[in-house]
Amino acid sequence: MSQDYNMSIRKFLKQVGVTSQQAIEEALRNHSDKSGPFEARVVLTIDGLELEHTVTGKIEG
Repeated sequence: MSQDYNMSIRKFLKQVGVTSQQAIEEALRNHSDKSGPFEARVVLTIDGLELEHTVTGKIEG
């Protein structure tokens, strides 16, 4: 894999991580019951590669 390819993957994943954290923090601020844990699921799909990757976990409130 080329360096440009690797950098584009890293840039995309960084954007996913940063924007997802911001969305989670905002949702927690706006939610009345912050006692958690909250079940979380992220589904990554890539058109053209027929990829669907799911990550699950818990977020403590």
